[in-house]
Amino acid sequence: MPVCPLCGSQTSHYHTDRLRDYFLCPRCELVLADPQSFLNAEEELARYELHENDPADVGYRGFLNQLATPLLQYIAPGAQGLDYGCGPGPALAQMLREAGMSMQVYDPFYAPDRSVLARQYDFVTCTEVVEHFYQPWRNWQELASKVRPGGWLGVMTALRTDAIDFTRWHYPTEPTHVMFYAPKTIHFLAEILNLRLQHLQTPVILLQKPSAAD
Repeated sequence: MPVCPLCGSQTSHYHTDRLRDYFLCPRCELVLADPQSFLNAEEELARYELHENDPADVGYRGFLNQLATPLLQYIAPGAQGLDYGCGPGPALAQMLREAGMSMQVYDPFYAPDRSVLARQYDFVTCTEVVEHFYQPWRNWQELASKVRPGGWLGVMTALRTDAIDFTRWHYPTEPTHVMFYAPKTIHFLAEILNLRLQHLQTPVILLQKPSAAD
């Protein structure tokens, strides 16, 4: 059995479907796909090329507004932001620019310039990305480190709640989805990363980094 890639606890078998096995961490309640099933970079990119992320698509913008609308309540025009994992069509970054924000983008496949990760931002967004993390502890640490004190981290990912029947859930049917977070997982991450969890309503998570004065 693999160890949990977030907290290092020993996992137990949770479920098997036609794609792979899944394992549950009893401490932080992360469910992870069998690491042996992870796609290589070429296979992963081929899957992403099938996605349609058109910034002009009204439906897609509505989907992203689930995060943008609550986030914009906490940040002022002119704030500097980073969209981490922007994909081929950085729609959220465009939407936030339209709202008066200054945006940078990063994506390991589509915008791989890591120089944008050499600084901190007033806010960082990460939409439909954290479920793809192969090394989630390292990746979440990187996300949190890019937020200035007093700044915000906004994440979108479908959460594995008590209302979800994992055996029928659509989220695991996508082979690039390998990490499945429960609300308890998010509380664990907030605590260990020293972030304040301000909003947790699937699929939207808003966390604030304490300021120096706090």
